[in-house]
Amino acid sequence: MSEYSVILFHSTNYAIKASNVMKKNDFVHKMIPVPRHLSSDCGYCVRFSTVDDVRVRELFEKTEVEFDRIEGI
Repeated sequence: MSEYSVILFHSTNYAIKASNVMKKNDFVHKMIPVPRHLSSDCGYCVRFSTVDDVRVRELFEKTEVEFDRIEGI
C-alpha cells in the first residue's frame, strides 16, 4: 500500500478549491506538481496520506468538489 495518494483534477481551479476544502476540514495535505507517470489535464494535484482516502472521497462528495481520480504514489 502506498504511503501517499494524490487527487488529480481537470483544472488548477479545482485543485485550489480542493486544497481549501481540505484545509478547512483539517486534512494534512500538500499541493504538488502532477507526477510525470500520471496523466492529468491540470499541472497540479493534492497529495495526502493514503489512510485518509475514504474520508477525502466522502468529503468531496458532500462538498461537490470535482476531481478526475485518486491514485496511490
